[in-house]
Amino acid sequence: MSAVALTMGEPAGIGGEIALQAWLRRDEGVPCFFAIDDADRLAALARGLGWTVPVRAIAAPEDAPEIFPKALPVLPLALPHQVVAGRPDAANAPAVIAAIDNAVALARAGRAAAVVTNPINKKCLYAAGFRHPGHTEYLAELAGGAVPVMMLACPGLRVVPVTIHLPLKDAVASLSAEAIITAGRITAAGLRRDFGIERPVLAVAGLNPHAGEEGALGREEIEIIAPALARLRGECVAVEGPLPADTLFHAAARRRYDAVLCMYHDQALIPLKTIDFENGVNITLGLPFIRTSPDHGTAFGIAGKGIANPASLIAALRLAGEMAARRAGQLPAA
Repeated sequence: MSAVALTMGEPAGIGGEIALQAWLRRDEGVPCFFAIDDADRLAALARGLGWTVPVRAIAAPEDAPEIFPKALPVLPLALPHQVVAGRPDAANAPAVIAAIDNAVALARAGRAAAVVTNPINKKCLYAAGFRHPGHTEYLAELAGGAVPVMMLACPGLRVVPVTIHLPLKDAVASLSAEAIITAGRITAAGLRRDFGIERPVLAVAGLNPHAGEEGALGREEIEIIAPALARLRGECVAVEGPLPADTLFHAAARRRYDAVLCMYHDQALIPLKTIDFENGVNITLGLPFIRTSPDHGTAFGIAGKGIANPASLIAALRLAGEMAARRAGQLPAA
């Protein structure tokens, strides 16, 4: 199997140091990966932190498996400006974007098993002319206009927000049956293909308290969510709901389903981050390639100090490797 491509992310953040730590913990089930990054800056970062991480520039992704056991393979991408930890520089933004472009191109060509993206700083990218809301939308464009669905996962819970980065009033206003149907279809297909779940069961949260109390606390469950679930059932997607969100996430409830469709961002992310803050993984379903990411940001406040926890990146790398192995027929059904 090909190696996993890891993008540099925002170089002034913690992406470099958690990449170095992931390599140091490569014997803990971390798949072979290569960084698309500035090899000199990673080597200097390792020296500055006192970590023994040999950094080796490679000419092609195919060189990574031979190098990985003894050094961190890096497909070189030079940064034009010196990096200062915690201080993003828009002059480096084109290289950040180029790392994403290269990783996607390699994955689509079959030369990388998957794409794992380190966190970016959107404000910095916007200053350089980036016009996408975030990683997910940009990856969808690179994929030729695919419809992406964001899943967050940790051991014991997978959640999919139907509406994502919107003010709450706008998320409620934009909620539609079609959006729920699309998210349900793509989630069920992703659970079958990439998680090996032959007959996935989706729980669907209501929007309002107590799932609307039969219309007494809101009619979205009756007029939007229930019709969407009826159509999904007609397509043989196993869905349960709409269900009160306040009883969906305790331990016994989580054993009854494979993923939860949530109506807005925080309805999905609050339970996941409460249950397992350190090991959450962001997965983009619906793309023609595998993409995962750590479920945290650039952490400028601790960047360069060597104290960033690499657990989420390690989980993202492991999951990307498992998904790639499953697509390659190397893992059985769950």
